[in-house]
Amino acid sequence: MMVSPLCLLYWLLFSTWWWLTVSTSEMVFLPLTHSLSRTQFKTQHHLLKATLARSAARFRHRHKQVPLPLSPGSDYTLSFTLGSPSSPTISLYLDTGSDLVWLPCSPFECILCESKAPPLSPPLNLSASATAVPCKSSACSAAHSSLHSSDLCTIARCPLDSIEMSDCNAYPCPPFYYAYGDGSLIARLYKDSITLPNSLSVRNFTFGCAHTTLGEPVGVAGFGFGRLSLPAQLSSVSPQLGNRFSYCLISHSFDSDKVRRPSPLILGRYEDKEKQFGNEIVEFVYTNMLSNPKHPYFYSVGLEGISVGKRIIPAPENLKRVDRRGSGGMVVDSGTTFTMLPASLYESVVAEFDHRVGRFYERASQVEETTGLGPCYFYDKVAKVPGITFHFAGNGSGVVMPRRNYFYEFIDGGDGVGKKRNVGCMMLMNGGDEEELSGGLRLGIINNRVSKWFMI
Repeated sequence: MMVSPLCLLYWLLFSTWWWLTVSTSEMVFLPLTHSLSRTQFKTQHHLLKATLARSAARFRHRHKQVPLPLSPGSDYTLSFTLGSPSSPTISLYLDTGSDLVWLPCSPFECILCESKAPPLSPPLNLSASATAVPCKSSACSAAHSSLHSSDLCTIARCPLDSIEMSDCNAYPCPPFYYAYGDGSLIARLYKDSITLPNSLSVRNFTFGCAHTTLGEPVGVAGFGFGRLSLPAQLSSVSPQLGNRFSYCLISHSFDSDKVRRPSPLILGRYEDKEKQFGNEIVEFVYTNMLSNPKHPYFYSVGLEGISVGKRIIPAPENLKRVDRRGSGGMVVDSGTTFTMLPASLYESVVAEFDHRVGRFYERASQVEETTGLGPCYFYDKVAKVPGITFHFAGNGSGVVMPRRNYFYEFIDGGDGVGKKRNVGCMMLMNGGDEEELSGGLRLGIINNRVSKWFMI
């Protein structure tokens, strides 16, 4: 299985990834790796079904206003060392949908993790240079979020006279609880030096050290908005590098004999609004980031509509903006494989797509049942499908999607069962009716295929 390249730069500007070649004083490149293997997914149908189910679960939990980390199948990992540069390497999932950097620490126990992938790295043994974060610090307040610093000092058993004098630096931040959509963890905050693969080092880096988790065996490098996210901490040392980042998720193979190239994570960006590609000057187009008052670590943009061929299908009003309750907009999510749309928009897009494609090709209903994708079609040599364009709010910003980013083609029967036939499936998901989302966040998710064209 081949998955197409994906690029993202935060604070949202449109381009392709190969222009990002400037001096390391302005930008830093770090490698991301992918952990897909046949030990987890035996067939392409199995992988598609699993990633589809996971995308749906991640979307549902978004409406409960809790972050959901990545899991094997569509994840990319960042590696670094804590403490001495010669310390063992730690690998964590990169996730733009959460704002905490945490890792399993020894001794480590994961409850209800029998069916999940093991940690990417052995549980960490804290180095001699690691120090506990004091309860009076802003980092401790950020981890506990709803508690006043005096409450934290009380929990840490700081004496009353010290609390009144604001002198509790000798008392560590109490353990905090962090909940994801399908799991949770209890951790303590520590500080230590972090060294990234290009030898970029950050002192006093804050991270969560978890000895006990529920359904979360692998640590996460949170890249969302938030005081404790990796970019936020980096910006305090180097605003040029930490305030903007991008990534390009290079094609990876489901076949173990294929070479897997690392995907670049880029910290910082070139400041010019124009860039020269050969003899052509390209001006970048921007769409504004939408702030979410209820879910502040979301990266969201407004969607005006989706074109199928030459027909533009308007998006619902709630996808164009975020309201005071935190509902609306399209969340740019590195951890979701498939784009999620409200039922009304999804059904309109699929109906137009099937109107243009279904009259020429046989519907692959059985493939739809086994993979969860749809609509799917059998074809002989090359399938002719209409182009799809995402239109975003402001400045006439739009993204013409590469074919492989919305129409996945593979060979059905390649597992030795049945006749081999070429099949292609549309890669959008139905996020459900507005009524089904009552009481939660009403929004869409831009997956890690579409978001290749974003720079934040």
